[in-house]
Amino acid sequence: MAKRTAAKSAPTETHSVCVIIGEDPFLVAKECEKRLDALLTEDERMTGLYEPKAADARIAEVLDELRTVPFLAPRRVVLIKDAKPFLDNYAEQLEAYLDSPSPSGVLMMTLTALDGRTRFAKKLREAGGLVEVPKMYPEHLAPYVADYARQEHGIAMDARTSQCLVDLTGDDPGRLCREMDKLALFVSPRKTVTIKDIEQLVGNNRMFGAFDVIDGVMNNNAGQALLRLANMFAADKDAQFTVVGAFSYHFRMLFKAKALVCGGMSARQAAKAVKVLWKKEEAFAAQLGRLSLEQIADVLGELGRIDYGIKKGLTTAPVAMERLVVELFEKQQKKRTTN
Repeated sequence: MAKRTAAKSAPTETHSVCVIIGEDPFLVAKECEKRLDALLTEDERMTGLYEPKAADARIAEVLDELRTVPFLAPRRVVLIKDAKPFLDNYAEQLEAYLDSPSPSGVLMMTLTALDGRTRFAKKLREAGGLVEVPKMYPEHLAPYVADYARQEHGIAMDARTSQCLVDLTGDDPGRLCREMDKLALFVSPRKTVTIKDIEQLVGNNRMFGAFDVIDGVMNNNAGQALLRLANMFAADKDAQFTVVGAFSYHFRMLFKAKALVCGGMSARQAAKAVKVLWKKEEAFAAQLGRLSLEQIADVLGELGRIDYGIKKGLTTAPVAMERLVVELFEKQQKKRTTN
């Protein structure tokens, strides 16, 4: 990787004390790195950067570093990540430092939150040194990963493709970017990513698993369906974050295909039209025959409620998805009995 020699997107102003706060550690780290890039190149970090651990940092050493004349660098930067222990111990001294900061030193800290009622926080905000990294909402994720792909890898992704990556990866920005990094290697030297690429690399195992679970339900085998669901969680450490997306993706495909069937297309034609992978058209067509459009829509609605409950800590993915599978099986059993 080439060394950075200049800032990519430098902030317009450098503050003597800069505190970066935000709920998402990945986004906070990205903002911190961007601002550090604007202050020091990688070569300058060798002599211009001091990065103690928050629990071990002592205020006298930190202030000495900040006031030391920089050598072979334009400024001296002290970076303290997850700085709550340091701030709790030395809030008064830091407040005093804000009144007379070093002209050649920059103190940068990261936090998940900062109590805005403290004198240090009020003083910092007045000085312009408080940087708040906003929470990323679901509607922001697809544009965000598309921008990341373009900036970091020179790869173009349209809105539908980037949304597919979000659907199969989940709503964690860090995980999204890591999957995008893998995709960049997967498609190299191409500078485009398609939905097929994402399905093959990112969603393959997850969608296989979701397909097999649903197939077990449709084939009147609840034990098989629950075992396959358990295997999804056992085989993939990220499944608790991605399993709802995998099921939602499959049921959206079922919904699109069922709508085509309602419009007069055969089930097999509809399966081909929505581009079912892995030569599973026949099994997919069988699922279409056993589910109504209303039932598919109900499952999609329930998956949305499950996703909300997981994010709010009201349930866990294994418990919620097992309940969904059981309920879907019971509805299919009831349907078979009445027919």
